Amino acid sequence: MKPHDMGTLFEECAERGHSTEFLLDRPFDIAPEAGTAHSVAGLAALVQDMAGRLAAAGARPGDRVAIVKDNHWDYDLLACAAVRIGAVPAQLSGQLSGETLRLLLERLSPALLVTTSGVLERARAEGADLVRAADACVLLDGALPGTLALDALHGSPVPGPHRRHDDEPLVINHTSGTTGVPKLVVHSTRTIIGKLARFETVRYPKIGVRRDDSLLNASSYAHGRTFCWTASVLCLAPRRITIVTGQDPDAADPLLRAHPPTIVEALPSTYVRFRPLTARLDNPFRRVRLYISTYDAVHPPVLRAYLQASAARGPLWMQGWGQTETGPLTFRFHTRRSVSADGGQQDARDLGRPIPLKTRLKVVDPETLAPLPRGREGLVLARTAARGLAYVGEDARWAAKQHGGWWHTGDLGVRSRGGTVRLLDREVDRTPQLSCLRTEDVLEERLPQALECVVLGSPGEDPLPVVVTADGTLDRDRWREAVRDLPALREPAVLTWDDVPRTGTGKVRRTALRRQLTGRTDTCGSGQWT
Repeated sequence: MKPHDMGTLFEECAERGHSTEFLLDRPFDIAPEAGTAHSVAGLAALVQDMAGRLAAAGARPGDRVAIVKDNHWDYDLLACAAVRIGAVPAQLSGQLSGETLRLLLERLSPALLVTTSGVLERARAEGADLVRAADACVLLDGALPGTLALDALHGSPVPGPHRRHDDEPLVINHTSGTTGVPKLVVHSTRTIIGKLARFETVRYPKIGVRRDDSLLNASSYAHGRTFCWTASVLCLAPRRITIVTGQDPDAADPLLRAHPPTIVEALPSTYVRFRPLTARLDNPFRRVRLYISTYDAVHPPVLRAYLQASAARGPLWMQGWGQTETGPLTFRFHTRRSVSADGGQQDARDLGRPIPLKTRLKVVDPETLAPLPRGREGLVLARTAARGLAYVGEDARWAAKQHGGWWHTGDLGVRSRGGTVRLLDREVDRTPQLSCLRTEDVLEERLPQALECVVLGSPGEDPLPVVVTADGTLDRDRWREAVRDLPALREPAVLTWDDVPRTGTGKVRRTALRRQLTGRTDTCGSGQWT
């Protein structure tokens, strides 16, 4: 089965007899009474129910429906419900600031906002009234003045499925927003389903999903990656799918040990937070044959811990690199041998090759945009038929990132003679002294107590290293040994995980962190392609 209509995806899978079992670490926000175990047929009924409620709240074909809530997979169930009635869902992370949410909603002009009292009250405390940004507002958890309660819409008639053209807007997702206000990316059925999700429904050797697989997904469900994942994984019908919404390893451990996965896809930050579980005697990753990561690089010590935790023969780690605007552009694989401490790869910045028959990459001079030969660092441009349609409310910005059919990724990299791409830095974050990303890899390898290392550049100064540890302390002798042969760095700022401003995907908001630590936001890069 290949995905096509996201509005009827769950219904079609149920009609085909798919028997996947869904286990949640907590009940859905849209159905707290339904518990933590679901069937395909049960989810199909839930999507239909939500479609009826959204229509009763006033959403019509062509309208935008903004969804802002706590992290959970029901983001995609609500999105499918909106698609079913012909609306266009816009999934916004509940971790965004009130002002950012207000600005994004202003760009969207949604007919309906689906959210929670907690999101509204937090935004109001930050000076942003989100209720006024939409024609109507549905609350998932009760009612506030000027809003509709989801419960009050129970039993609403379910409209028939609304069909749309493959090139019409299907869904809107925002970028991570590491350098500022996220962009709102519009995708169509052709781009995100036809070009991306269908590619994942093939049962490839070694990396394809099998019917007896048990999948774990621990992601940020407001983002386009999980919308695409939902489309493909429902069609592949594995035996079990476990959904984890938080990053507390002790909270997730009992569920994962009771249902050990064979395939894991998680945020890089979640892999970091769950790493202590790999050292436990009955570790939940003992059956994993495939790990998958996107959004950001995973550093070698983390890769090593998970690959060694698996008792499977020859487990693989598949690392994808791409953007919300384009979907994945490259894949590469890690093995126990490739990340071994004695002679293995010492960084995760080699992104592999462009996806065959799907994407093309080239490296150009950032000033002239002239193509550069292999081995020369420059700006990475991509070409793919999966590229989205537009940025909502930022047409000029979208047009500026295109160059003769090529897309400015905003990343600096080097193309090797063999065709692989090595990522150096985001152009906006670059420094003349060193590659921040490469230096971060080296520091994490040399500082076992570090959960994460971040290097921040500022004009006219040596780069500022930030070391994240469990308790916010760092052995200074070990630090001096770690930087002995590196370019000049300032004295490190040592923080705990919660001290660091992050996006909904767990990525470091570098601009915000730079402001927090130095009072500055200027960088050595131009920021022209962010």
